[in-house]
Amino acid sequence: QVQLVESGGGLVQAGDSLRLSCAASGRTFSGYTMGWFRQAPGKEREFVAGIRWSDGRTYYANSVKGRFTISRDKAKNTEYLQMNSLKPEDTAVYYCAAGELSLYRSPRASEHYDYWGQGTQVTVSS
Repeated sequence: QVQLVESGGGLVQAGDSLRLSCAASGRTFSGYTMGWFRQAPGKEREFVAGIRWSDGRTYYANSVKGRFTISRDKAKNTEYLQMNSLKPEDTAVYYCAAGELSLYRSPRASEHYDYWGQGTQVTVSS
């Protein structure tokens, strides 16, 4: 029922910035958590950032804390990932995710999300 569409990826130089967007449709998200995961070739999908829709509580991977900012626009059912000071190791396909997570389910675990976007490529050159 829920559809997620990512946009905003691209090719940038180290130190540059990008803003990813994820537009959601199909249901209200008042009780959801939305997040971003990424996957580089040959590596497992890893958590990047998450946000609780109701109150805006945020979660970040240590590798991006201080550089990336997740936010939401409740009126547009859209989440954003502002990525600053990009590094080559940030290169990956970035996936938007959403789910009605229970309090005991960690927002950092990919298996706890029910809906996924198709992914958008972010490439950071040195």
